Amino acid sequence: MSTVIQDLELVNVTKRYGTTVAVDRVSHHFRPSSYTCLLGPSGCGKSSTLRMIAGHESISDGSILLAHRDISHLPPAKRGTAMMFQSYALFPHPTVAENIAFPLKMRGVAKGQIADKVEAVMAQVRLKGFGDRKPKQLSGGQQQRVALARAMVFEPNLILLDEPLGALDANLREEMKIELKQLHQRIGATVLFVTHDQEEALTLSDRIAVFNEGKIVQMGAPDALYDSPTDPFVADFIGEANQLDGQVVNLNGDQILINVNGTEIIGQLRDGFEKPETTASYTLRYERIAIGESAASRENAFEAEVEEFLYSGGTTKILFRLNPETTIAARVPQHLLTRKVVAGECIKIGWNASDMLMIASN
Repeated sequence: MSTVIQDLELVNVTKRYGTTVAVDRVSHHFRPSSYTCLLGPSGCGKSSTLRMIAGHESISDGSILLAHRDISHLPPAKRGTAMMFQSYALFPHPTVAENIAFPLKMRGVAKGQIADKVEAVMAQVRLKGFGDRKPKQLSGGQQQRVALARAMVFEPNLILLDEPLGALDANLREEMKIELKQLHQRIGATVLFVTHDQEEALTLSDRIAVFNEGKIVQMGAPDALYDSPTDPFVADFIGEANQLDGQVVNLNGDQILINVNGTEIIGQLRDGFEKPETTASYTLRYERIAIGESAASRENAFEAEVEEFLYSGGTTKILFRLNPETTIAARVPQHLLTRKVVAGECIKIGWNASDMLMIASN
């Protein structure tokens, strides 16, 4: 089975619901064979964008081009795209094979070819031998594979996944993340999927489009968005980070001394930002913060009071009171905690200037 790989381009795509603009002039070229996540909070426009690409939602303005062909106003069956819904939307009474064959029958594929195509795609998603079962006889992960097989069977130009793991329990979701990634590597199709789960986005995709208020505010590789966000919303939304806003005290080369509610902290001037005259804002990832003896050698080292700690298996999240108006959160691997922390005690915490990322300046 081979999938045709073609370009997808959105040109000023807009969706209005009355006076509300849900998607605001989104433009982007999606690379062939890419696995792109549309990520963002509820109501940001990511699902509306996916549904417009699939043809399940009309566009208000703009164009959707697939293989340089305008598909903006074509019905879903004429677009060469396939969509898998969060609920999987399997027919309960037909068999697995009949569910998978449905798109082929709708497209008028000859009966003699249908069985061969269904068998081939079932092998790809590891469902060989399950063709005679009913969906209710399958596990959640197997039902998901049936929905994927049904989306893939007619060799679409583009596969669209709407919250593909949202209906699964935590353990199965982890297993299916690996399966989805391996499946993409095998078939090489262009895939777009929607999620609000940032860990899912970071794990599965090779590109992430972060949506906020109907717009793509930043697009890039997962590690670039995590380590070098260029937008304050992205810096706050992806991963766990403290935001430190301070008054500029001194500039020395590429280093800056800022006053954060009475505590002086050393940061670095980030490429692309002009030297701030009055204020600067930074993000500091939870995992960048050292505690105890290792914190003493950091450029920023302080005694801070433990306010709260939250155990979560492999790590512990600790909230520190840096000064009366500033709380710092750290996430510490369990093996680095030599003893249990206690609320109210003071512990040394620290980080280097390079651990802080400038996100705004004035």
